[in-house]
Amino acid sequence: MVSSHARIGSGCYIGPYVIVGDEVTLGDRVRIDAHCVVDGRTRIGDETHIFPFVSVGLPPQDLKFAGEPTETEIGRRNRIREFVTIHRGTAGGGGLTKTGDDCFIMAQAHIAHDCQLGNNVIMANAATLAGHVEVADGANIGAYSGVHQFCRVGREAYVGGYSVVVKDALPFALTVGNHARCYGLNKVGVRRRGYSKEAIAALHHAFHLLLSSKLNTTQALDRIRAEIESTAQVDELVHFIETSKRGVVK
Repeated sequence: MVSSHARIGSGCYIGPYVIVGDEVTLGDRVRIDAHCVVDGRTRIGDETHIFPFVSVGLPPQDLKFAGEPTETEIGRRNRIREFVTIHRGTAGGGGLTKTGDDCFIMAQAHIAHDCQLGNNVIMANAATLAGHVEVADGANIGAYSGVHQFCRVGREAYVGGYSVVVKDALPFALTVGNHARCYGLNKVGVRRRGYSKEAIAALHHAFHLLLSSKLNTTQALDRIRAEIESTAQVDELVHFIETSKRGVVK
């Protein structure tokens, strides 16, 4: 059932029993498999593949939501697997739920209202984001993990399976457990992404000061500035900590 008001790009495939609402816009070569529902003010980017039984753009699970016009935006070339739910935003949270490009959202994952995902994000099976969560580029959230509302997950962070994240998960780090703890630099991840030996050594030193010493966070940041030559990655780590509103996982 495709609304006559929906905007459908060229080369799209819409499978059996799919419902596409009035205010939906599909880019070119979007594929929506059987039994999906795409509704609300929703935009889906080119070449995104939505697998069976997915729900995108329906009202949020927020008691304050009163039917106000809000939006959902899905980027390009995303793979959204079976039974994923992605809810539209709320007026109080900016009005937009958004994913970037080239994300891989595995079966049964949930992206709540007003979440903002970057590019190349991976959410494994049944990973769950509460409202207003920010996930930066290249982050990986393990199966059955939950991220508390208003938390941030830093760039290229790795959150292990079954973790409960109630503070901001540091970029470039391994964050695992219930409640989650930070276990330092994700060495495998930074090597795979081709960081220089100098950048990896600087990050490793920074995490040592943050996690392994007897310093509080403020003291650790002072030592990082004093002892480590500035690199883009270390500067990003420091900025992430300094701009945290909920505190960071340590």
